[in-house]
Amino acid sequence: MLRYTVRRLILTIPVVFGILVISFMLTRLSGDPTDLILPPDAPDSAREAFRRINGLDRPLISQFGTFVVNVFRGDFGNSLRFHEPALSLVMERMGATMELAVAVMAIAILVGIPTGVVAAYMRNTPVDISVRGVSLLGQAMPSFYLGILSIIVFAVWLRWFPSGGRGTWLHLVLPATTLSFQLIALIARVTRSCMLDVLGQDYIRTARAKGLSERRVVWLHALRNAFIPVLTVIGLQVGFLLGGVIVTETVFSWPGVGRLAVQAIYARDFPVVQAVVFLFAMIFVLVNLIVDLLYAAVDPRIGYR
Repeated sequence: MLRYTVRRLILTIPVVFGILVISFMLTRLSGDPTDLILPPDAPDSAREAFRRINGLDRPLISQFGTFVVNVFRGDFGNSLRFHEPALSLVMERMGATMELAVAVMAIAILVGIPTGVVAAYMRNTPVDISVRGVSLLGQAMPSFYLGILSIIVFAVWLRWFPSGGRGTWLHLVLPATTLSFQLIALIARVTRSCMLDVLGQDYIRTARAKGLSERRVVWLHALRNAFIPVLTVIGLQVGFLLGGVIVTETVFSWPGVGRLAVQAIYARDFPVVQAVVFLFAMIFVLVNLIVDLLYAAVDPRIGYR
């Protein structure tokens, strides 16, 4: 497993370089940040000084080379808007984002997997049909639309939860449930499909013939053998989660990295955008590596060479 892990880490080097290239080029394609950072009546001398101080007057190749060298030193530059190190700004907001992300994944896993198991076990019953219908609705409804509806119903009409901000656990309920709704739908559908394949296998019939309880057969033997595809989907949905955090944090005024990224994009704050993209991409790569390593824990027949 150690050799496999080291090989995977080595393969992330071209991935990291590709992320740096894409994040650098896409931010530059958005235009010159000078017009947004400086006031409209700023003189030409101030504009030229701003570009010179921030290295925007140099050729793109030179800017990219400096950017790559500084990134490997842990320096993404200073924010054009806040005049602080971009990485420090992102890390200050990372705690709020991770709090939201962990809550979303916990809700999605704890609700989605049992729902999919029950739907598979009660196939073609009203329970199964309801789960499939809600799952279809959950994957079709955009998270920002669901977030606005939840604010109107639960914050404005019923006054059960705050409409935005971060503080107590009540502030976490609406954004976490809104963002987890699509994940619950997907995990439930995948779990149901995998469980239906496993429940028809011979070893399941053998386990029942041996007199094992139905609960043990379904939740231990069947679910464990059906869990690898579900685990893969959970790992891949980290990318969706990181993208959904940006929208959800904006809707609910959650002070996390996603909201900071939106503000930086509007202001063409290149260093902050690049830092956010790089960190999100690294989290996605790391989570998928962890998922690959967990396969052996779920199924001992899997080995790494």
